[in-house]
Amino acid sequence: MTTVLVGGVPGALDRLRREFPEVDVIDLRNYSGPIPSDGILFASHLSEEALAAAAEGVAWVALPYTGIDSAQPELLKAPIVTCARGALAGPIAEYTLCAMLTKVRNLPAFWLDGPPSGKWAWNIQEELLSDGRTLQPESLEGQRLALFGFGGIGQRVAQLGLAFGMEVVAMRRTDKASEINGVELVQSLQELIRDADHLVICAPATAATAAVIDANLLKEAKQGLHLINVARGSLIDQDALKDWLDRDEAARASLDVCEPEPLLDPEHWLYSHPRVFLTPHSSWMGPAYMSGALDQFCENLHRYLRGEPLEGLIDREQGY
Repeated sequence: MTTVLVGGVPGALDRLRREFPEVDVIDLRNYSGPIPSDGILFASHLSEEALAAAAEGVAWVALPYTGIDSAQPELLKAPIVTCARGALAGPIAEYTLCAMLTKVRNLPAFWLDGPPSGKWAWNIQEELLSDGRTLQPESLEGQRLALFGFGGIGQRVAQLGLAFGMEVVAMRRTDKASEINGVELVQSLQELIRDADHLVICAPATAATAAVIDANLLKEAKQGLHLINVARGSLIDQDALKDWLDRDEAARASLDVCEPEPLLDPEHWLYSHPRVFLTPHSSWMGPAYMSGALDQFCENLHRYLRGEPLEGLIDREQGY
């Protein structure tokens, strides 16, 4: 009998026992017995010791999240390792769209915190922000959305951008054609950033992408670029980012991640820079937390039991 070891994934125990009566589903939170060598581990939010012990010798580790850069080494040693690639694309894409709309509609500068100074909507474009820019709002329609990374998250962002009438361009690691009509694929970051109004970083953190957004690349950006990072802080050279944001060419940086996190110095410049909108790695959050990962695991478990290829297999050499 196939054994699945589960822990820390809301709703997983009940669903797996209901959907897979032929599978022995074990609750790791209350288990101290032997780990079967042909077992499957699907767990999160347990202690590092508990996860390491459960991963020892199992046949398949199914990670309920996408990025593997922070995964324990023990979890990546199993013969089969999968991740929940794209499971959180929906909320992350909504966060990205929110960041873009916030920028073009000039929020929060438009919010009132008291009576207006004798002006209302028809005169507000004459007022200036503290750095001399006008309050005149823009529109996403016709703007150029550039995506560094074109997996599940990038593709979902692209769909939302196209729905708002944006031009969408993307760069991916492979030469695979775009799955979405209307998305132009380019071959270099320089080409990607050159005419972008919004550059969204949604590529995995690997040795090849470390500090890939650096001073030389930012020199290629057009004036007013909006940089959005929903990947990992390690993809951006933060010193170069500060130098760029301090110049007039930059518009803003909407960052859901930073380096290191969450232990930035309390006085770190990211907290106070007027052109930085920083959130606490929360773009993935929502009421259906981990439901997408559970859906993917159940589909993969059906495939596994039928002897079919699994989705979301990680590439240990590439690092995702």
